[in-house]
Amino acid sequence: MPSAPSSPWSDLERPPLSAARIQRALVEPDGWRRIDVVNETGSTNADLVAASRAGEADGLVLIAEEQTSGRGRLDRAWQAPPRSALLMSVLWRPTPPTSSWLLLPLVAGLAAAEAVRSVAELPAVLKWPNDVMVADRKLGGILVQLVDNAVVVGLGLNVSLRQGELPVETATSIGIEGGVTDREALAKEVLRALRRRYDAWAHVGGDASAVLPMYREICSTIGRRVRVEVPAGGPVNGLASDVDDRGRLVVAADDGSERRFTVGDVVHVRAV
Repeated sequence: MPSAPSSPWSDLERPPLSAARIQRALVEPDGWRRIDVVNETGSTNADLVAASRAGEADGLVLIAEEQTSGRGRLDRAWQAPPRSALLMSVLWRPTPPTSSWLLLPLVAGLAAAEAVRSVAELPAVLKWPNDVMVADRKLGGILVQLVDNAVVVGLGLNVSLRQGELPVETATSIGIEGGVTDREALAKEVLRALRRRYDAWAHVGGDASAVLPMYREICSTIGRRVRVEVPAGGPVNGLASDVDDRGRLVVAADDGSERRFTVGDVVHVRAV
C-alpha cells in the first residue's frame, strides 16, 4: 500500500471535504443539527455511540477523511486510503415504536443507493439488507447500531479507490465503475437522502409503507437463488422471494419450507 500523501492536496484526485460548505448546505432547524468533519478517527460509529451515551441529541453527523479502526457488520474490518471513501455516521433518536426500528437498515440503504444513482450516476442496487452494489460488486456498506434509546447509522462508500487498493476482489469503487467521483457532492446528497427517507419513515410512525415499496424495487436479492449462512446449523438454500414489512428476507427453501431472516439472524447471504 502506498504511503499517505503528506498534504490533503498532494493527490488532486482526492481533495479534502469542506466542512464549511457541507454545514452551510445542510445544518438547519428541520435538518441536521450539527455536522463535524475530522481528518482521522478510529471509527465514526464508535465516536457517535460514545456521544449518544453521553447524552448527545438527535441529528449529529460525523464525517471522517480516514478511519483507522473502521468496522462493518459482524466486526469485519473496513479500510480505505485517506480521502478515497465517504465515511460517516449519524445519530438518531427515533420516536416511532422500537419494533419498527428493524426497518432502519433498509431506510439507510435505500438513501445511500439513491444518492449514488443521483450523484455518481451509477445504477446502484441493494443486496439485502443494505450492501450498496454495482454489477454484483460491493460499493459500500452500512452498519446500524442500537444504543439504548438511540440509533447510530454508519455508512462507507468507496469513491476513488483504485483496483490495487480494494480490500477484496468482490469490491469496487465509483471511480472503477466509471462514475462521478465528487465526494463532497455525494456527502451532501447522502445526508439529504438519509434525512428525507428517515423523516418520511418517522412521519408515519415507522410504518413499512415509507420504505418497502421502493426498497423492493432496487433490492437485487429478491428473485435470486441464495445461500443463507446462519451462526448455528447448516446453510439454507432457496429462492429469495420477498422482503416482508418487518424488513426480513423471505426465502422459499429447497426443503419446501418458508424461512424469514432478520439482519441479526445471518452471517452471509450469497447468490448461487
